[in-house]
Formats: sequence, structure tokens, C-alpha cells
Amino acid sequence: MRILVTGSAGHLGEALMRHLQTSHHQAVGLDVKASPFTHHVGSITEGRFVKECMQGVEAVLHTATLHKPHVATHARQDFVDTNITGTLNLLEEAVSAGVASFVFTSTTSAFGRALTPPAGAPAVWITEEVPCLPKNIYGATKLSAEHLCELFHYKNGLPCIVLRTSRFFPEEDDVVARRTYDNDNLKINEYLYRRIDIEDAVMAHMLAVEKAPVIGFDRYIISATSPFIRDDLPELGRDAASVVRRCFPDYEGEYARRGWSMVPTVDRVYVNGRARAQLEWKPRYDFGYVIRRLCASEDYRSPLARSVGSKGYHAESFSKGPYPTD
Repeated sequence: MRILVTGSAGHLGEALMRHLQTSHHQAVGLDVKASPFTHHVGSITEGRFVKECMQGVEAVLHTATLHKPHVATHARQDFVDTNITGTLNLLEEAVSAGVASFVFTSTTSAFGRALTPPAGAPAVWITEEVPCLPKNIYGATKLSAEHLCELFHYKNGLPCIVLRTSRFFPEEDDVVARRTYDNDNLKINEYLYRRIDIEDAVMAHMLAVEKAPVIGFDRYIISATSPFIRDDLPELGRDAASVVRRCFPDYEGEYARRGWSMVPTVDRVYVNGRARAQLEWKPRYDFGYVIRRLCASEDYRSPLARSVGSKGYHAESFSKGPYPTD
């Protein structure tokens, strides 16, 4: 199968290209930046360019986007142009080319304000049924692009799968309060409720390509499997460490050895049950797996995550953190 990967120079795009290059598929990379994984350099905002790239393509993995870190450095119109118009161009040309599967990489940021409960309230149980309340232009444009995917399935019969991925980037966090944690400490805490290894994200995308023609259209949360259940939500909002201790009695010893700490509270839990059931997705990298690797003094990241590494989002550096926020 000839598969077009947009955003092939980015974190997920490169990971997909690396995986596809070891498969029986033919991978074609598209990005605005030249890279070892990019065959077509140009913008998805240019319809003619997109049409040229779509020739002979049987499936599309659309990861190209402006991200949350770009909110304070790019105009809102830039987000509309890339995340909405760019997606529209790809959808139109996918229909014209008779593409069999279109997979759109969305984000759990689309849930926006729904992710933050009032002070002192229980953590929020986030499934695909939770209404989206975007809180910035990034979330608003990603949600709009999701709606375009749904429309093209309804109007044109294009098989479209939307994957709302949680955090897989290795870069330092943008929120000052969270930067009080060691970077690895924070990332590993997040495997409990809001993070995914990029290898598991790639596997979800490949399954989505395979199953899109049968499913037609749907949305899926793609995040590491959380150990928590609904009954844990009130205590997670008060004392997350006590819940984690019940699930993983041995984690504290490894954390103490490293001088790490657990987050005091958890505000949301991403639930990946629909993706595991309908896509038959089997994510490997969860908190329990990561702790076992740490106890064995092994790297907790997947080989693919280590290969892709850190990319950053801006050419310039900023004095008050890894990137400014809105």
C-alpha cells in the first residue's frame, strides 16, 4: 500500500515513516521542512501541491499541524490555514484519488476546558463522549478539522478515523509549576493519566489504516492505559499518591531512590477502552511497564522513541521556558 504521511519531519510523522520503512508498505513523506523522511517539501495549504503528492496514494496518515507550542508565536490565521484549510485540501484530494483510509491525528487538547474540574472536585473521566470545549486556537482548529473528516465520510463515503492522541513529546513542559519536577519524573507520572509512548501511538495509527474501511468514521482516545477506575476519581482529586500506592505498592521505593515525587493531585484520566476494543489496539508502555524498566535500570522509552528523540518546536529559544504560552 502506498501511504502518504504528512508532517513527516515531526515527532509522530518521523516515527511513522521509520516504522513504514520496515514494513511492506511504500511510505511517502510530506512536510514543509526537508528531512531524511520527507519526499515532498511544501505546504498542505497549497491545493496544487497536495494534489501532486496524492498521486497513487491509497492511505493517508495526516499528522501535519501547528501545535499548542505555536499558539504564542503564530497568528490565529496560521492555525486556520494549516490545521483547517490544509486538512480540507487533503480530504478533497483523497476523495479524488479514491483513497481507502484517511487517518487524522487530532489531540486530547480538543477537550479543552472539559479537562479541568473545579478546585477540590474529583478528577474527570475522559471518554470520547465528553463534549469538547476548546480553550485556544489550537484546540478549536483541531476540532474543526475533525468535523471536516466526519463531513467527508458522510458526504463522500471517505473512511476516516480520528485519533485524539495524548502527550508523546519528550520536550520540557511549558507550565512553570510542572517544571519543578525532573523532566523524566514528570513524564513518568503522566503515564498514569495523560501520556503515551510514540511506538504505541504508531501502532494505533497503523491499525486505524487497516480498520477504517470497515469502521467508516469514529474518534478514539490514544493514551497509555490508566490503572485507575471511576471510583478512584474523588481521591485522585485530593491525594493521587495514595491511589497510585494501592495500584503499585513498589513504586515509592524506586521513586525514593531517584529523588522523585508523585503529583499531589490528578485532574483527568484519559480512557482508551474504545480504541483497545474496536481497533484491537494493545498499548504496551503504561506506568507499570515503565516502573519495571526503571527498577531494572533500563531506559523506559521504546526503541522508536529513542530513535526519534527530541525535536523542539521553534528555531529560537525563550528566556522564560521552552516556549511561550497563550
